[in-house]
Amino acid sequence: MSCSRSTKEQQEAKEQFSKDLLALKTYFQIPGLSVLVKRGDQVLYEDYLGMADLGSQTPMDSTTGIPMASLTKMFSALLLLQLEEEGKLALHEPIRAYIDDAHVADSIKIEHALSHTSQGMPGKNFYYNNTRFMWLQRVIEEAGEKDFKTQITEKIIAPLKLQNTYLLEDSLQLAQTNRKLAQPYFLGGEPKNGYVEKTSRPGFIDYGYSAAAGITSTVRDLGLLSSALDKGLLLSSSSKNKMFTPYAPDLPYGLGIFTQQFMEEQLIWGYGQYDCYSSLFLKVPGKDLTLVLAANNNLMSDPARLIAGDLSYSLFALSFLKNYVFDLQEIPLFEHPDILASLEQRLNPVNMEFYRKKLLAQALAASFMNRYNDSEGAFSKKLLGQVFDRFPDYETYGDLVLLRNLYMLKFMDAHRKKKEFTAFDEQIEQIGQKLLTADKNNPYANYYMANFHDFKGQADLTEVYYQQLLDANNFSPWWYTAEAKQWMHKRQEVFQN
Repeated sequence: MSCSRSTKEQQEAKEQFSKDLLALKTYFQIPGLSVLVKRGDQVLYEDYLGMADLGSQTPMDSTTGIPMASLTKMFSALLLLQLEEEGKLALHEPIRAYIDDAHVADSIKIEHALSHTSQGMPGKNFYYNNTRFMWLQRVIEEAGEKDFKTQITEKIIAPLKLQNTYLLEDSLQLAQTNRKLAQPYFLGGEPKNGYVEKTSRPGFIDYGYSAAAGITSTVRDLGLLSSALDKGLLLSSSSKNKMFTPYAPDLPYGLGIFTQQFMEEQLIWGYGQYDCYSSLFLKVPGKDLTLVLAANNNLMSDPARLIAGDLSYSLFALSFLKNYVFDLQEIPLFEHPDILASLEQRLNPVNMEFYRKKLLAQALAASFMNRYNDSEGAFSKKLLGQVFDRFPDYETYGDLVLLRNLYMLKFMDAHRKKKEFTAFDEQIEQIGQKLLTADKNNPYANYYMANFHDFKGQADLTEVYYQQLLDANNFSPWWYTAEAKQWMHKRQEVFQN
């Protein structure tokens, strides 16, 4: 939000952002949500919505800690860059110099694990991988000659006086330190009539920590961390630039944090997602703005599929961007497809990119909520139909997240034994081929295409994509590997019988 905007305009943006947040909190059934917006050191917006504990009706407040999951990666990156500045390591060193694993090749550098480019041909492609990021804890401890917890405390938490930030170890720690922690929640009760009820139920706390996850914090503390980065209190400008710059051209990740261009603004961001918690940290350097969000269920992050590296699929982020960065209050966050045409007439070409992304984000959210309510799937399909009609060049903007959205709609229909849904088969085929032509080893694209053909009863094509997934070199096994092996095993049993 520009400093030149009038007080009235700033107030209108604040009020619209507040309305959006309340609508999103209600839609995703988030029990408690913490929000902070800053420009430099000035707080533009701070609020604590809902409950930290539904049972005791304890409200969220500024000292309520929330496990931030993968935002820990940002802290780990800061430690590694500090150690490099101290001359205690070089990020281009082979990581096997620090970890005892004979299967790790010399070609995999510390910076590859830190940038999620260690799989496939190291340094070339972005494949988010928690397991390999966890290797960095050992690197930090070996190079820094102190344990991970001590270094985070001495180099980041204590100097910045982050009073409610700590590595979450176990329940005894909470009891002994009298820490306030938001209670965790799942969305959804027992399955009924093919879907689960849209209600909150108690979840569990993810104890333990590594270089990849485990930090607990508050939005205020993370706001202080953001200011410290701006003031050079943690890193030199050259190290910060290296952290915030894509590791390779066209990749969405720097060192320990995402980085992307959106409508000519650089977005520096990270997210956290546990089963029962979620978080978002976003900096817009060109506007000197910071957004921090934290919630005590997973739906502030999970529906947007942020692991793929495109923040514009987050309705939370889009609300912040339209109200504080791009001044697009005329674009509603939620809308019914029947009013799209009248809205479009009021938009100018400059805003069309935001409008399209907003529609895709809304369709993705509805697709996610389809697991809780059948009508959400139909709504997602209607939105996507309107998007493809208005923006027919989907081969240009089609990406991994859109492919997954289309795949998940087919998956849910198949799960509920509905009549085969074929409306978007052409888009799935063409977007999938585009992605795999650019990167034949992309595990997610291969997985989605394998299942797409499996739904259609095309076992030979399913086998091609699953085999490509399994044959790819230098990939750590993950859930998609297990599913591919399971399908191939069943396929062999069919031939043997």
